[in-house]
Amino acid sequence: MIETAEERLIIQVERRLTASYRHLRREQIAVAVRSAHAAFDRSPIRDFIPLLVERRARAELAQTASLNRT
Repeated sequence: MIETAEERLIIQVERRLTASYRHLRREQIAVAVRSAHAAFDRSPIRDFIPLLVERRARAELAQTASLNRT
């Protein structure tokens, strides 16, 4: 399977988020990243997609983490 540069960057995003949110399950993080990435499927300009995916997934995971703490 040939990975694109974008796919490699998305994998790095998932790894960073996994390191940041160690208390969450890896599956939760993977789902958040996939969901965020899917939101940009139709975007014609792909240059900033990994950054936008990370921001969106991080916001979702931060909300999940805060709900789990209460």
